[in-house]
Amino acid sequence: MSDELDDLKTLMDAAMPAPDAKRRSENLDMAQKSFAQIQGSRVGTRPTVERGFLARVTEGAKSMLNALSHRGALAATTAVAAVALVMIVPQTRDIMVNPTSRSENRAAAPQVSALSSETDLADELPEVALEEPVVEAPLAVEEAIAPSSKRVQGFAAQGGTTAGLLGGVVEPSIAPEQNTEAFSNGETNPLKVTAEDPVSTFSIDVDTASYSIVRSSLMSGHLPPKDAVRVEEMVNYFPYSYPAPEGDVPFRPTITVTPTPWNEGTQLVHIGIQGAMPEIDDRPPLNLVFLIDTSGSMQDANKLPLLKQSFRLLLSELLPADQVSIVTYAGSAGQVLEPTSASERTKILSALEQLEAGGSTAGQAGLQQAYQVAEGMASDGEVTRVILATDGDFNVGLSDPDALEDFIAKKRDSGTFLSVLGFGRGNLDDATMQALAQHGNGQAAYIDTLGEARKVLVDQLTGALFPIANDVKIQVEFNPAQIAEYRLIGYETRALRREDFSNDKVDAGDIGAGHSVTAIYEVTPVGSDAIRNGPLRYATETAPEGSEELGYLKLRYKSPGATDSQLIEQPILLGQGVSNDDVRFSYAIAGFGQLLRGGEYLGEWSYDDAIALANESKGTDPFGYRAEAVTLMRLAETLSQ
Repeated sequence: MSDELDDLKTLMDAAMPAPDAKRRSENLDMAQKSFAQIQGSRVGTRPTVERGFLARVTEGAKSMLNALSHRGALAATTAVAAVALVMIVPQTRDIMVNPTSRSENRAAAPQVSALSSETDLADELPEVALEEPVVEAPLAVEEAIAPSSKRVQGFAAQGGTTAGLLGGVVEPSIAPEQNTEAFSNGETNPLKVTAEDPVSTFSIDVDTASYSIVRSSLMSGHLPPKDAVRVEEMVNYFPYSYPAPEGDVPFRPTITVTPTPWNEGTQLVHIGIQGAMPEIDDRPPLNLVFLIDTSGSMQDANKLPLLKQSFRLLLSELLPADQVSIVTYAGSAGQVLEPTSASERTKILSALEQLEAGGSTAGQAGLQQAYQVAEGMASDGEVTRVILATDGDFNVGLSDPDALEDFIAKKRDSGTFLSVLGFGRGNLDDATMQALAQHGNGQAAYIDTLGEARKVLVDQLTGALFPIANDVKIQVEFNPAQIAEYRLIGYETRALRREDFSNDKVDAGDIGAGHSVTAIYEVTPVGSDAIRNGPLRYATETAPEGSEELGYLKLRYKSPGATDSQLIEQPILLGQGVSNDDVRFSYAIAGFGQLLRGGEYLGEWSYDDAIALANESKGTDPFGYRAEAVTLMRLAETLSQ
């Protein structure tokens, strides 16, 4: 058996080529050069973040530990780091004594040349192996990994436990992004007894942000927060074809009285206001200042990137006589585009595309600079607007919200209005956005899709930027001889005192060119089984004049630039108006909004009923808005179960 093995060994030895020292040397030289090229070990100085050896080792270890979140990986890495620290202590001591003894210049370090023997290779390679991982690797880690400060926090800040580098237990965790959203709303308007409080007064509201926020929530798979649901904004999101005004009046109110879909014992008083639509070609030149939030919170795809796409759509609607300027704010404010003619589209888009998110949010400084730029652009007969685009996350510079609102109100009185566009979710400060827009005589809209951007900035641009009536207030006095109880559906944040109606110094909402506004009251007739409040023992009953009227409608408004208001009056009669698709669809949306807020006054009326009513009254629906609303109702029904 051994003879056969010996024969096999002899054959293998004969087949094995003789060692070639020259070829081996060439191969080793080539391998070394390839290794050096891959590792970046070139002749010359390599850029470093920290100049000192210890600083680079410390910074690299810190970056590596911050980037890792897996418990096992952290434990293993910590152990390796500790062993490496022990091994390099002697070298560290030498460097501390003479920190200039080790040159940063790679040319001064000994290079591995062509090796003539295996002994030379063994003598040279250890120094190269120590040089590359220990000194240069941290630089690569720092450049490649930049964990977000919002996501990766220190162990102690995360509630993790640390008990030493070697023997302790390390339990890191990733900080969940906190939801800091804040919404502007109030408690649902209560049912009022007409004999005790017959007058209802409020400011009109043409904002539509609430509907878009509701849609964003439902499309994300969850019901919206109740405070995010402002019923009047949901109703006013949709275009309606109410009768247009005639003559020189800026708008026309239309009253319709019909049975209530969700309560057989009550009636709905529907007030539809249609604004006049002037010729677009005759509009005055427009001066726009885009005030863009470029803080770190705007980096998400549905924030700054969507904002850029949205403003591209807006530019296509501007005329050559219009001007555009861009001011940004993040930590500090700055003007990135001087006033530029809208015809210079390439220049404007170039400035827009160069914007990047980063830093904190110096909102107050940004607003102040934007108004300063707007004042420099304004001329007689022109319209000047500041359009603030933000997620509403104001966290720097807003030391006095009341002072900021007063500042915006003063600028409003000078003719420069402020509109607010909201982007993104998670830290959406809807309450701040609403306050700024209301004080700035502008509109608040929330843009969650590019389709919504087109609706707001293209289809409704004229109405958003060119008001036809300022400080529009509505006051309804109900007749206690006919109406026992009433409630206003929505407008919780727009309520005014009774005396504010005749006070021209009290600010209110504006109506833009072509805008339609809807307000709906639910009223309970005297003698109805649906009356919720019983009679008072000592109440005195009177039959006032005009007892056949259900109530009386009054509207006050100012022409743009005027200081004195004008009055429109109209009685409310039983069976008044015609119930068409516009009226019925607005009822479906009003019911939908109330369901999302809890449906306190809806009885057994359900999402199925809202869906059925919306489907029956969709009408032509050229843009598909109403069909989309039905889809959202179905989503809400499923999510509410």
